[in-house]
Amino acid sequence: MSHGGPIGTPSGEPSGEHRESRVGDAGIGASSVSQAVSPTAGRAPAPKRPKSVSFGRRVLLGVLFGVVLYAAIVLWRGVDSLVETLKDFNPWWIPVALALSFGNYALRFLKWEHYRRLLGIDVPVGTSWLIYLAGFSMGVTPGKMGEVLKSWLLRRVAGTPIHASAPIVIAERATDLFGFLLLVAVAGITSHPEYQIYFWILLALCAVAIALVSSGRVAWFVGRVVARTPYFWRLTAKVDGSFRSIRVLLSPKQIIWPTLLSSVSWGLECVAFWLLARAIGGDIPFDFAVFAYAFSAVAGAVLVIFPGGLGPTEGLLGKLLTENWRESLGRTMLDATAHEIARNQAAAATLLARLCTLWFGVLVGFVALLIFQRRHGRIDESVDAEDTETNPLA
Repeated sequence: MSHGGPIGTPSGEPSGEHRESRVGDAGIGASSVSQAVSPTAGRAPAPKRPKSVSFGRRVLLGVLFGVVLYAAIVLWRGVDSLVETLKDFNPWWIPVALALSFGNYALRFLKWEHYRRLLGIDVPVGTSWLIYLAGFSMGVTPGKMGEVLKSWLLRRVAGTPIHASAPIVIAERATDLFGFLLLVAVAGITSHPEYQIYFWILLALCAVAIALVSSGRVAWFVGRVVARTPYFWRLTAKVDGSFRSIRVLLSPKQIIWPTLLSSVSWGLECVAFWLLARAIGGDIPFDFAVFAYAFSAVAGAVLVIFPGGLGPTEGLLGKLLTENWRESLGRTMLDATAHEIARNQAAAATLLARLCTLWFGVLVGFVALLIFQRRHGRIDESVDAEDTETNPLA
């Protein structure tokens, strides 16, 4: 440990040698008795059956939740109303939005590569690209933390311990959140005073969280707590290794560039949303579209219990769009009619934008995962004992 030397076993807890000695002494008598009464005495112990890990099941909850949520939105607004809203929509905007989303993935791959090289993880760039994309298959897990699948894949091809590479996912999520907050600030949080308090609270909480997880003192304290906790004491070395990786990835000089890159890359999805919304509802200022999309994404990221931000993101984005279009339509028609039309337009734009961003990413991730399995073997057949201890998805 960086403070106070290596962590020992908890007070009152016997050392590893004493534990083994006691177990060995106690085992002499027990072994003799078992050999006398067991018909299988003298045979080699049966190998432990490996635990099965099916990564497809990890996203099933998120997919089902998304289906239910979107079906509810469609039923709430009415199928006929949404079809009427989309009758003049030019479908050629969809491939444009998909291309912008993929551009976002490509730019953020530079951040993944930067972090991978900082930690000295050596894999070919093509394999790294495949692993990175495969992580998107876990995009509808709570907080997208299921993307730690990438660490499991890195272990498969490079032998990198999961606890050493998993902090890359934390660093990615942290700088993505900072990137979104930067977009919110640039797009005009001052023009939406009702949301300023949330912006500053989130910014402060993010800064405090980064300071805590990158602190050597906090790492030492957490390590001591883990070392003194029954059963979990054996994870002390892994916790220490994870904190070392986090301190490298989230050091002050390593935050600025990845945050700026995140702002640019997520800005491409903001452009995609603006184009789709404009094609559906007409008048929508670009700065408002960036603010609405980025702030809604922040809401979904902070409420980590919702897989992929499903629910909070759609709800806030629809609300902001409805308010914008109702004000615009209200100049030429009755307020009640304007409100109804604005709601239909907002629902259609929100659903289409999320399909072209979040769900497109999940699809790309599953394709990449299938390609990875063809090249390196199935990943859901079995895991060994070390995987089971270190892999949070197992």
